[in-house]
Amino acid sequence: MLDNLLNTGVFDQFPVLKTNRLHLRELNNAYTPSFYTLRSDKKVLKFMDTGPLENMMEAEKMIQENVAMYQRKEGLSWAITDKEHERFMGYCTFWKLDTKNARSELGFAMLPEKWGQGYMEEALKAVIEFAFRQWQLHSIEANINPLNERSRQLLIKQGFRKEGYFKENFWYNGQFLDSAIYSLLEKWRT
Repeated sequence: MLDNLLNTGVFDQFPVLKTNRLHLRELNNAYTPSFYTLRSDKKVLKFMDTGPLENMMEAEKMIQENVAMYQRKEGLSWAITDKEHERFMGYCTFWKLDTKNARSELGFAMLPEKWGQGYMEEALKAVIEFAFRQWQLHSIEANINPLNERSRQLLIKQGFRKEGYFKENFWYNGQFLDSAIYSLLEKWRT
């Protein structure tokens, strides 16, 4: 049965991941101020096609939605912190979990002052490895604004392939926008 393909044990205790420079731990309210800074930054939101968080209460609510998603066994959201000082740098999230098909959507964002230093590439490598090896996902999807070249390059470096392009399928800020869909199968990584 397909529902048994996934290792639901990953929901017994939140999986903390470590890389050479990073700790990836559960996104929780301790990160509210930094999360607010990230999700209200115009540079970060340029291609996210969502409005900025208006206040700390909205940031806390969004974090709580991610915590609840984990508690319902529907996804995982990691805060990305630097190993040395444990400062928040960004996040990686698996959401829209499709248990029947062992598939989830990946989302990520990082503070602009950390861009171009390889941190997100390092974080993505860790969460993708976890998703395939421990969680036993079969495929991962990423839905990006086609103009988001940084995200596109990050996904391609991880082995993602463009699988779809949807014309004007997303309504935001008074206009229809396009979406590009990238996917990764574990077998493509070898």
